[in-house]
Amino acid sequence: MQRTELSELGEFGLINQIKKQAKILNAETKYGIGDDAAVLEFKQGKQLLVSCDTMVEGIHFDLSYTPLLHLGYKMVATNVSDIAAMNGVPKQIVVSLALSNRYSVEAVEEIYEGIRLACENYKVDLIGGDTTSSLKGLIATVTIIGEADPEKVVYRKNAQKGDIICVTGELGAAYVGLQLLRREKEVYISNPEMQPELEGKDYMIGRQLKPEARMDIVFDLADRNVVPTSMIDISDGLASEILHITNQSGLGAYIYEDKLPLENSTLQTISELNLSSTTCMLNGGEDYELLFTIKQEDFEKIKNHPDISTIGYMAEKEKGVNLVTTGDQVIPITAQGWVHF
Repeated sequence: MQRTELSELGEFGLINQIKKQAKILNAETKYGIGDDAAVLEFKQGKQLLVSCDTMVEGIHFDLSYTPLLHLGYKMVATNVSDIAAMNGVPKQIVVSLALSNRYSVEAVEEIYEGIRLACENYKVDLIGGDTTSSLKGLIATVTIIGEADPEKVVYRKNAQKGDIICVTGELGAAYVGLQLLRREKEVYISNPEMQPELEGKDYMIGRQLKPEARMDIVFDLADRNVVPTSMIDISDGLASEILHITNQSGLGAYIYEDKLPLENSTLQTISELNLSSTTCMLNGGEDYELLFTIKQEDFEKIKNHPDISTIGYMAEKEKGVNLVTTGDQVIPITAQGWVHF
């Protein structure tokens, strides 16, 4: 495989390569890559949503089992998920990479191809960024800009007592996928001749390496004329996210264990790995599903949605935040979120 050193291409050559892969899809983007700043023009009356995430090699991803194409895609999808959690629509991203000399031009092109595919999927414009050198590994920072109607922006803080708690998709698969990848890495290190045992695990591996932001749900809720009272995306695990909503809304909550959605192959693999299905769903993280609350009168509008599960309700603060087990035990929910430091 051809390898071209970044030093051969130079900064301006690399910028030109990136620019070739960036296609403008939104009318709000007046000028993208190629000047000191991008130029945006938004419609009057819209509110701008801005979020930023950093991913560090060895902390947030392991390149021994993460394809660069998938990494580029995931960098965008996880940021789009933040805009979805605010009930907004993503429009532009800015991507900054710090790269060590281990990375070739071809490797950078592979990352940006993943970024391009995600931008195409979510109709987002890559409008700029920065590339610089790193003493060790890869550091990627993505800033995303979105928009929303002021009356439709959804915060974590506005849930009300009696609201129904909903979640999209299935939970725990990304965490199980991560355990499978880590297991196979350990096997390979001990015996490089061993073949990976991942047959039938595509769903879980995909959920870890190439998650999808749930913009489809944002559009579905709008079509049903449903504006959630609160919402958050599940990056650190359901337990952490429901605590964010309850803390900021000043309420308690009850989550029902038997209502938590779990895909069949994930459940089977959890059993094979001797894990707890409830722990995987509550604390696994990186699902990038949406956790939200709705008014009781909106229940009829979403009750038949094939990808939304109702899993509990908001209660008085004094009740605390609890899991009601299949045996009707009431257990307080605790979580510390992602440990960054």
